Amino acid sequence: MSMGDLISIHPSELKFPFELRRQSSCSMQLTNKTEKYVAFKVKTTNPKKYCVRPNSGIVLPGSSCNVTVTMQAQKEAPPEPCRDKFLVQSVVTPDGTTSKDITPEMFNKEDGRVVNEFKMRVIYIPANPPSPVPEGSEEGTPPRASSQENANQNFEEVSRSLEDTKEKSSEAWSAISKLTDEKSSALQQNQRLRQELEQIRKDISKSRAGGFSLMFVMLVGLLGVLVGYFVKRG
Repeated sequence: MSMGDLISIHPSELKFPFELRRQSSCSMQLTNKTEKYVAFKVKTTNPKKYCVRPNSGIVLPGSSCNVTVTMQAQKEAPPEPCRDKFLVQSVVTPDGTTSKDITPEMFNKEDGRVVNEFKMRVIYIPANPPSPVPEGSEEGTPPRASSQENANQNFEEVSRSLEDTKEKSSEAWSAISKLTDEKSSALQQNQRLRQELEQIRKDISKSRAGGFSLMFVMLVGLLGVLVGYFVKRG
């Protein structure tokens, strides 16, 4: 923790978990050690690379303020050590001052104003640090117990996967067989319906033919009666 006349800053360094093409953030806490209103402002040597929220504000007497610094996604690994720096300025302001009242002139030393400054360096740390070597094993040699456990676990996972595959395969074949039977039954039923329909058509044709012959006989008989009647009268 860095200590100044007006505020204390924690941590004293900005440590960013670094990973290519990903944003990274860290935070710092500013604590007012006085009984007066204190204004602060955060500056950086590389403003295009970092975003500070809030970059200025008021810390009330005995209270704290959290500041978040976000590093934009980087396409290339930065040089080591990092040359980026941050500067935290603080100055006493009249009671009742708000963030809207802060102006750049407040932090101007040329007017005889006392401005406290604290410089912070930037440190990059790996986003995914390597796992430590387990106790009881030589460096560079994986522990036998762990390897055996992993092998057993992989074997169990493969066995479960095979069982699931067999079960799903059996269910699939059962469903296919059922669909095949239903299709065969539907085809047979369709064939029977066609045969019955053809038989009905034949019966209707015969019925129409029979009706025509009977009508013809009746007409011939009627004509014969009429002819005989006229012959008798003549």
